[in-house]
Amino acid sequence: MGKSVRMIVAILLAVPTALGLFVIMYKLIDRNFENPDVKATKVAEIVRQDKEIETQREVKKPDKVEDPEEPPPEMETPELDMDVDIDIVNTAPTAKVDVNVDVSGGVGTDGEYLPIVKVAPIYPRRAQTRGITGYCIVEYTVTTSGAIRDPQPVDCQPSGVFEKASVSAAMKFKYKPRVMDGQAIEVPGVQNKFTYELEE
Repeated sequence: MGKSVRMIVAILLAVPTALGLFVIMYKLIDRNFENPDVKATKVAEIVRQDKEIETQREVKKPDKVEDPEEPPPEMETPELDMDVDIDIVNTAPTAKVDVNVDVSGGVGTDGEYLPIVKVAPIYPRRAQTRGITGYCIVEYTVTTSGAIRDPQPVDCQPSGVFEKASVSAAMKFKYKPRVMDGQAIEVPGVQNKFTYELEE
């Protein structure tokens, strides 16, 4: 009996206490509670302007340069003196090449082989610019057709300068071949002397 009385008393005391706390909380929330120590801060309002951004697409062109009213004066063309001394322009020494054919070479003296075409050699540029002169004897065989075969330098001074030019020139020689008993025969041992000189 004592337990039930105490429980009833506790419930009777708890209910008004709970109701009172709810009422106090409601009043606190309902009231515009302001703390006097805290100042209200106004938040700046962000306003977005609905402004259309214009894109400049036109490129500004430079001003047109106006043509001058008067054309520029004509430049006088200087007269060229065409009387030029050729000897001064061509400073390289003039080359002179003698081609001498020694017809005494060859086997036998019956019938004659005669040179038809003789070609002067090209003066080597290195020798010409250095003023080198000399000679070169080339020996070869005249064939039955009058052509040249196996040209060989046999005596050249100075050595190693005029051999190549002399052999190249000898290869272009043409002969009337030697004829014996109606037959063309080869003539070996024919020599030709190329002389290289510079004219002053």
